Amino acid sequence: MATKIALLQSNPIVGDILGNAEMICQLAKLASDSGASFAVTTELAISGYPPRDLLLQSDFVDSCHKIASELKSEIPVLVGTPVPPAANRSLPGNGVVRAGDSVREVTRKQLLPTYDVFDEARYFEADERPGIARTIAGLDIGVTICEDAWQHCGATPNDYDNDPIAQIVEWGRQGVVLDATVNLSASPYHANKSGIRIAVARSAAASLNHPFLLANQVGGNDDLLFDGRSIIAWPNGEVVVAPAWSEGVLMTDLSNPEGCTWIGEGEISILKSGQELQETDDDLLDAVIIGLSDYCRKSGISKIVLGLSGGIDSALAACVASAAVGPTNVTGISMPSRHSSQHSIDDAKSLAEALGINFSILPITDLHSAADSELAGILANGNPVAGENLQARLRGLIVMAHANANGAMAIATGNKSELGQGYCTLYGDMAGGYAPLGDLYKMEVYSLAKQFNKRLGKEVVNQSTLTKPPSAELAPDQKDEDSLPPYPVLDEILRLHIEDGLDATQISDKGHDSNIVNEVLTRLARNEHKRWQMPPAPRVSKRAFGQGWRQPLAAKHDWRQ
Repeated sequence: MATKIALLQSNPIVGDILGNAEMICQLAKLASDSGASFAVTTELAISGYPPRDLLLQSDFVDSCHKIASELKSEIPVLVGTPVPPAANRSLPGNGVVRAGDSVREVTRKQLLPTYDVFDEARYFEADERPGIARTIAGLDIGVTICEDAWQHCGATPNDYDNDPIAQIVEWGRQGVVLDATVNLSASPYHANKSGIRIAVARSAAASLNHPFLLANQVGGNDDLLFDGRSIIAWPNGEVVVAPAWSEGVLMTDLSNPEGCTWIGEGEISILKSGQELQETDDDLLDAVIIGLSDYCRKSGISKIVLGLSGGIDSALAACVASAAVGPTNVTGISMPSRHSSQHSIDDAKSLAEALGINFSILPITDLHSAADSELAGILANGNPVAGENLQARLRGLIVMAHANANGAMAIATGNKSELGQGYCTLYGDMAGGYAPLGDLYKMEVYSLAKQFNKRLGKEVVNQSTLTKPPSAELAPDQKDEDSLPPYPVLDEILRLHIEDGLDATQISDKGHDSNIVNEVLTRLARNEHKRWQMPPAPRVSKRAFGQGWRQPLAAKHDWRQ
């Protein structure tokens, strides 16, 4: 009878040790009932990933280790958990405990990433070798943890001293015969990340000359998203990939890629050698919805409120919120000023009715006039932007009052392009607990709005919203392109600089006007203080504002040199 291995693709809540343990047991029970001989969790499944400074509390680490070790399961489970410091070490390890039968620690993570969103050297001591789970369901299994597999493929920017996959290969040359190697992973999502992860798995399987199994976390934790897509790779390049954005169990008997099964929503993908996984148009939309949904669910938030301007950003933000917590739990507020157009009010109402969310119109004209009068002495002869920003701050006041009064969370509706240029108002439209569009460029916002319409099979975001020139409507006849380049140009300049690391000269060499490039990058640098104060946003790009973007505030640097 074939030995079936189960990869438990789970969505843990950071810090909920007992809840996460129960979730692992439930998935392991599904695996056992389906004939699995043993199971493998994701990285730090007991604590949830990333636990950040909870790892600096020794009682938290001890509790994780104790509960992982005492896990009651009908089949053996390799459990990802923090483990107490080794002898003569001060920091804990990122480890794997074998639970459910002969309880013992199997291994600790070797390669600790410190780039982009990662800071694992702050929390863990690195190990020096991968582990082996011997005679687990009659098999000898190599055990690695997430980054441990990435050095071998050259897919990490870090240059480590060790290569855990190469170490296991060397063991094979010395007569240590393994049936498979597993990898407990919490590999964050960004667009097209699945292709890189599959390349890592294929590279490992080919070098090891046996199957390589990667169990990846799913769901959102704060600003990080995890798409799942757990992987089984064979030495001949064949790959089986679990569905994205879904908890479940991926089952295999090692000898038969066609015999893999998935217990959960969605379907597995079976890829032949050289075949790539095609990410769908829905991926990015799913990502931002799950980011907001999990943030609310894991924080105990059930209701959302936002301002509806009639523009594309608040329209998509409302769509995402409706999908994340349900339309009856979302309130959109139109807050027209003396500069607001009637079509913007009509577009906001049309959206709310199409979504079925709660909607109200609260004009700010009287508040705006009172503020103008009260602050006339301050605003006279000052920067006219100060007067424009009053409107955004009055709207923020109303949205936050509604949120506080009704136990709801306000969400900010700004996108990455506007945040990158400072086209947002502190304590105004930036007010909120979460920014679901904060890592989407402006043209991606338009694309996802159309995709949402397609998904629902009706025009939720109407043509007026999709086609009218973007405007904050803070002054008469105001349009974004009065002071910004066209958004397709702006988006590309920002992407080349933020994600690809190109400087002004290199961007200009790609055909962009050097004066426009210099203006865009100057505004980007000048508005860093705003991004330090922005709410968390789900990371969907290679480099997002937040943990992966650590620019100084009080600094003087000419990036053009």
